[in-house]
Amino acid sequence: MQDSPKLFDASLSGLDWSEWVDRLDSLIGDAGYVERLGAAHTAAFYEDKPVLLVTFESFQQVNQLSGNGQPVGWSMAKALGWSHLALVSDGDTWFRDPRVYGFFDRLIDDGFFEDFDQVVFYGAGAGGYAAAAFSVAAPAAQVVAVRPQATLDPRVAEWDDRFLHMRRTAFDDRYGYAPDMLDAAARAFILYDPEVELDAMHAALFTRDNVTKFRMRHFGPRMEQGLWRTNMLQRILAQASAGKLTRLSLARLFRARRDDVPYLKQVLARLERDERTYFVALLAQYVMRQRPGPRFRRAMRAAFEAGAEQGLKMPEREFD
Repeated sequence: MQDSPKLFDASLSGLDWSEWVDRLDSLIGDAGYVERLGAAHTAAFYEDKPVLLVTFESFQQVNQLSGNGQPVGWSMAKALGWSHLALVSDGDTWFRDPRVYGFFDRLIDDGFFEDFDQVVFYGAGAGGYAAAAFSVAAPAAQVVAVRPQATLDPRVAEWDDRFLHMRRTAFDDRYGYAPDMLDAAARAFILYDPEVELDAMHAALFTRDNVTKFRMRHFGPRMEQGLWRTNMLQRILAQASAGKLTRLSLARLFRARRDDVPYLKQVLARLERDERTYFVALLAQYVMRQRPGPRFRRAMRAAFEAGAEQGLKMPEREFD
């Protein structure tokens, strides 16, 4: 569309919630629309068919991930010529609001999703829950959910004590139990770190024939940031839109972690905690071959010193 360069190049950072929504509205203009759904939610649609990406994000997530305060989906729309529908919340609300339900009801009644060749739903955390829950509005959609909660209904997930303030919020009414809402999806992909016990317990509730659960160990609770940082997220969504995302393709994409320093630091810290001296030395030297840094050099030296003191077999030393 003619206005898209202006839209995608604009900065939305440094604004409060109300200002951000107003700025978004002015930028999208005739290329789509912005609709406030009460005080805490906004829907922003940018049209450029034939693929529609539907994302569920919080205003706070947007500012953490994007240096210019833009919704995650805008980078995909810009690069691939997609349409984008962003549902954005002020804070983590899990999008449990009758106004949000009503918005999706209207989209269904209008046949909105039928205008697109492919629809992909995406979200992380509370947004991952919403991506799964609201995907029922677009049968045959692809769904990518990063460490989603299945529900916060205490009758089902009383073991999750991270979000006690949501205990009185209804998760048993419309668009409620996220795993059941995936029954109409073509495929759904649940990405999680099995080391985060509560995330893994939620992932287990998503066991369905059309759901692929994929472990991304050592990414932890900041998994979305890691996927964004390594460009894995963009590639995952692109493959999902083409119907080519599989467990094998995810494993291939996950190789990008081998060059991600924050991820490698997480692995190093785990090896050190487990006192796996040989592997600490091996990993530290692997990283130092590519990008020497003080954290890995200290770890390498400490590992070789510990190995010598304990008489352990160690890898060949490559650095002083």
